Amino acid sequence: MQIAMVGLGRMGANMVRRLQLAGHECVAYDVNKAAVETMEKEGARGARTPKEVVDALKAPRHIWLMVPAAFVADTIAAFEPLLSPGDTLIDGGNSWYRDDVDRAAPLAAKGINYVDVGTSGGVFGLERGYCLMVGGPDESVKELAPIFDALAPGVEAAARTPGRTGKPTTEERGWLHCGPSGAGHFVKMVHNGIEYGLMAAYAEGLNVLAKANIGSESRAQDAETAPLTHPEYYRYDIDLAAVTEVWRRGSVVSSWLLDLTAQALQADPELAEYQGRVSDSGEGRWTIHAAVDEGVPVPTLAASLWDRFYSRDRGDVAHKVLSAMRAGFGGHSEVHDKAKGEK
Repeated sequence: MQIAMVGLGRMGANMVRRLQLAGHECVAYDVNKAAVETMEKEGARGARTPKEVVDALKAPRHIWLMVPAAFVADTIAAFEPLLSPGDTLIDGGNSWYRDDVDRAAPLAAKGINYVDVGTSGGVFGLERGYCLMVGGPDESVKELAPIFDALAPGVEAAARTPGRTGKPTTEERGWLHCGPSGAGHFVKMVHNGIEYGLMAAYAEGLNVLAKANIGSESRAQDAETAPLTHPEYYRYDIDLAAVTEVWRRGSVVSSWLLDLTAQALQADPELAEYQGRVSDSGEGRWTIHAAVDEGVPVPTLAASLWDRFYSRDRGDVAHKVLSAMRAGFGGHSEVHDKAKGEK
């Protein structure tokens, strides 16, 4: 099958490679000319403009957009005038599902199909495959099935769930048609909200282990520092790299995220190359937004989002207000961390 990939970044380029390995013909386009040249050397047909992309494809055309959410609208605007009825645009990035709903209708009025695909797999997708959550018209999704099958991990990626029989379904192959426009990105949005919570749980638990030797440390004895009543219970110098390694084997908390954490701690036990400022690309916020609209409690997912905000010092004013109030009602002065060089 012939398909164009627009956006050749960390995921787009590897998706082209995986599609080509499966025998599909790929047209590669990116605003970065060097990225296009790299794909050309690997067998893809390069394009330098949206018009070149469209001209390189036979009707009906299939164009997969793998660009950041902030650039999807402009990218669609660049391609829309060049397309014909029956052509299909696929947004495989992390767009807000509401944008999909808003974009699909005007495109459909012009006969252009729009499919949203939540794509999970990251930089390891070339080897592992990509979990795909798809939204859009039935016929368009059916037409793209060979592409989804090529990108998805396949049935061998996991043991079959007990009770499932017969021919493996698409979800068992690694992709699922979740519903009409926006449904794919809605499912991916919640997937990423859960991801925030899982990551936060690992991080918080490991932080408790990392501080388990506090009973062996000298502590200030003053009115501003809560005493450690039983220091004898906190004299454990825990090896985090070793703990994550043993957890990977037979533990109920084993996962790919834990595998990656173990790898990071093995390479750098102090995680010295990281500052601990954690970004959020939107999906966690949108998950909370949906939960509020639905009246669904998601305290764990919400807390994990707030934690990311705190990691970027977005709670600085709140913390200053707390200090000011304590100073006001009780004359409490701030106690600074000498280990961090604070004055």
